[in-house]
Amino acid sequence: MAKNNTQTDSAVKFGIDSFGDIPVDADGKLFTHAEAIRQVIKEAVLADTLGIDAIALGEHHRPDFSISSPEMVLSAIASQTKNITLASGVTVLSSDDPVRVFERFATLDAASNGRAEVILGRGSFTESFPLFGYDMQDYEVLFEEKIDLFSKLLTEKPVTWSGTTRASLKDADVYPKTESGHLKTMVGVGGSPQSVIRAARYGFPLMLAIIGGSPERFVPYVELYKQAAEELGTPVHPIGMHSPGFIADTDEEAMKIAWPAHKKNFDTIGKTRGWAPMTYDHFRHEVLHGSLYIGSPETVAQKMSKAIKALGVKRFDLVYGGGPMPAEARLKMIELYGTKVIPRIRELLANGE
Repeated sequence: MAKNNTQTDSAVKFGIDSFGDIPVDADGKLFTHAEAIRQVIKEAVLADTLGIDAIALGEHHRPDFSISSPEMVLSAIASQTKNITLASGVTVLSSDDPVRVFERFATLDAASNGRAEVILGRGSFTESFPLFGYDMQDYEVLFEEKIDLFSKLLTEKPVTWSGTTRASLKDADVYPKTESGHLKTMVGVGGSPQSVIRAARYGFPLMLAIIGGSPERFVPYVELYKQAAEELGTPVHPIGMHSPGFIADTDEEAMKIAWPAHKKNFDTIGKTRGWAPMTYDHFRHEVLHGSLYIGSPETVAQKMSKAIKALGVKRFDLVYGGGPMPAEARLKMIELYGTKVIPRIRELLANGE
């Protein structure tokens, strides 16, 4: 069973989440990948000064996202921050090596004085599989075997393991060890019941990726996780969720800035997945009734509070900056999130609203 020191107190934690989308400058010119990475570091430093609890960075290997190595960017963030949790969101374990993942995040944990967190996932984007020489036909077995090995590595004791996707290990010790003896680990799930049960089986906390539709439709997954953990005799950890959003001073301004960037992002991804181009009606419906948290601080706080209560989650990571959004608007969004949205949600939750 995996060990975790994920917080279990009653307070809801709030984070931000980025894939390293490429922003634009004041003239509408796209940043370079290098500039986009530095922008994320700048945003993380701001989030830390505002008391935001976590930043999670996703791994991608495609031109519209700048971050292919989250832990490298997180290490840069670690050198300029003091308190914020430094998470991946997610690390695509299926196309990586569990030993190297543990080593890299244990190193990040040391450099950040215990602030590292790895969120493991199978990968909804699959470009890493051919890039690193993996067969998509092995999609399921790759994750199943590698999460099994990773769970054993988290004991920080010599590991003996064998499987079909990498070389066997016999009494292998992996370094560095963490100072706490526990590398914080979660599993990101996008809606597969089997993945929910797997997380419970290995004793991992669950991070629900809710990127479309009503968040209430994930209530059965929350119940499934709790039921599976109880039946398997593993801990029932607090559950987190992440969803996309954008905040501006008014609802109108937020919609005006977010719509073209979100459509560009959606349509670019959709070309590889057979999606129809996003219409404004679809976008507006997701804002009003789905899982796009876009609007003024009050609008976003009310909607996030409702989702938190509906699912009973103890962490909400807001995915920000989707698509070619103005860099200054991203910074303003983080400021509003930390100074207005989070305090307002805490007020709403405390009052039972």
